[in-house]
Amino acid sequence: MLGTDTPYDSFLAGAFGPTLLIDLGQDLILATTAEAQSLLADDLTGTNFAPFIADGLDLFVVFLTEVEHRGWARTRRVTLQSAKQKPLNSEITGRSVRDEGRPLLLLHMLDLETLERRAADTAAGKLYNGGLLEWQRAQSFFADLERENQLILNAAGEGIYGVNADGKTTFVNRAAQEMLGWTNEDLLGHDIHSKIHHHHLNGEHYPSHECPIYQSFRYEQVKRIEDEVFWRKDGKPIRVEYVSTPIYDGTQLVGAVVIFRDITERWESERKLREAMDQVAALRDQLEEENAYLQEAINIERAHHDIIGRSEAIQGIIKQIELVGPTDTNVLIRGESGVGKSLVASAVHDESSRKRRPMIHLKAGAVNPENIESELFGQVRGAFAGALKDRPGKLELAHGGTLFIDEVADIPWEVQGHLLDALQKREVVRLGDDRARSLDLRIIASTTRDIDREVQAGRLRQDLMLHLGVFPIFCPPLRDRPEDIPILTAHLLRIACKRLGRKLPIVTEGAMRRLQDYHWPGNVRELANVIERGAIVSQSNKLQVEIQSQVVPGAMPTAALLTEADVEQFRRANIIACMKEANGRVAGKDGAAALLRIKPTTLYSRLKKLGLSETDW
Repeated sequence: MLGTDTPYDSFLAGAFGPTLLIDLGQDLILATTAEAQSLLADDLTGTNFAPFIADGLDLFVVFLTEVEHRGWARTRRVTLQSAKQKPLNSEITGRSVRDEGRPLLLLHMLDLETLERRAADTAAGKLYNGGLLEWQRAQSFFADLERENQLILNAAGEGIYGVNADGKTTFVNRAAQEMLGWTNEDLLGHDIHSKIHHHHLNGEHYPSHECPIYQSFRYEQVKRIEDEVFWRKDGKPIRVEYVSTPIYDGTQLVGAVVIFRDITERWESERKLREAMDQVAALRDQLEEENAYLQEAINIERAHHDIIGRSEAIQGIIKQIELVGPTDTNVLIRGESGVGKSLVASAVHDESSRKRRPMIHLKAGAVNPENIESELFGQVRGAFAGALKDRPGKLELAHGGTLFIDEVADIPWEVQGHLLDALQKREVVRLGDDRARSLDLRIIASTTRDIDREVQAGRLRQDLMLHLGVFPIFCPPLRDRPEDIPILTAHLLRIACKRLGRKLPIVTEGAMRRLQDYHWPGNVRELANVIERGAIVSQSNKLQVEIQSQVVPGAMPTAALLTEADVEQFRRANIIACMKEANGRVAGKDGAAALLRIKPTTLYSRLKKLGLSETDW
């Protein structure tokens, strides 16, 4: 029976019980049944529906969304009230209808109190009519069924729990309780999402409407999730994989059952495996770089592979190498160009426990200043223009071994600070990267410069030199140890003749005298060149020594541009050579000042400025 005659009565035709037709866009009741007016209020037609919602307006909005999505929906979570604000325990069922394209809601209300009362009366009547024996048999049947179900659930190794359509827990098996630390009393009848699924692992809130478990029975879908977290009662997370399956009572969706397993150990094992694979890949890349470096090093010709000499200076260097070699102490090697500083560095490395790893060599002076940072620290792809691939730097390549920095004074000032920071922290970060890699290496550095003067001039960082120069080794120039020239000549001549395929010539006393009388501004490197040239030009069985005019005392090489430090070093060497030639005399016709064609007072001033004394010549 309809409450009023309206143009919308046709929508209520055949309706049984309290039913409303609502215009959602205007929140307007368009038509009602008499039962609806009896339940809510008289004269409902033309009034707003929202005031009749006592509690759960947000849930009603979710209910409307489900109606729009599926065409119909049912819920008991929305509490209605009469016009007198009396709460109604009801179940509402909604169906979407349209009137000339306009969406309307046909809402049916079921009074649950009346329904439950009728069901109870009916059940009581049946039990009463069936007698006590029938009641006992029914009780026994359900008790046995529940016990069997519990035995099956508790025997399962996976965690299993059920939730009803309101998200309340209906059962939890023993495995789930053990994995989660929650008891039946903690969970049954409570919202399980707020207990075990409330936050993501990163701390972000996990709303229930985003939960796949809730979606599985909201939209009747089976959800399989391979990596999420449940939260234990003690607040600790466990990684889980689970399947959430909707369950039905006949055709009515009543909730979902969730089966899950703890994959924390498996996930941790996979994480360790991934890290191990990353380390293997990094070591492979490092070995490839080391191999390329060693192949390059092999192709570089070296004059000799051992420290040759019988002078006290050389024997002192060998003693220092034996002392510092077995330690991990940083070593700073000083000396003029060509005296064999790289040879001393190799000998120190070969005496150490790191000799099983290659000694990585960085020639700072041969690298463009703009690229020196990349050479030292490495790069990742895209770190700067031209960085086309990931590449470790020399520091990273030397991990576990030794890094030899040849001419450390050629490293730019700002890069020196970066280098010192990496050495002190014992870690390196590639350019363009934010991941630090640990360092375990020994540094051997060399320089031809006057360290104090370079520090004062602001070209060398004093703190870096203090870090590198824990154990200094000075390599004297060849002119200060002429007694080493014969043995060096013999050694270099054997190498040159073997490489050239020539017969070994004899070194005459005259040739040796010429070699020992020369001041060797290029040191052993220059001696090697002279010996090789002599091996080439010698037509007889005697070594022909040809010392070029551009390396005689006082001459200035013009083949390459010289730095101020090079000029000063050359001036120092030239003055020492002149003082030797003059037997230590400054003034007079045969004095060093006359050889240099300057005034004696000028030479005295230069000797004082350069810190030269009789021991130098």
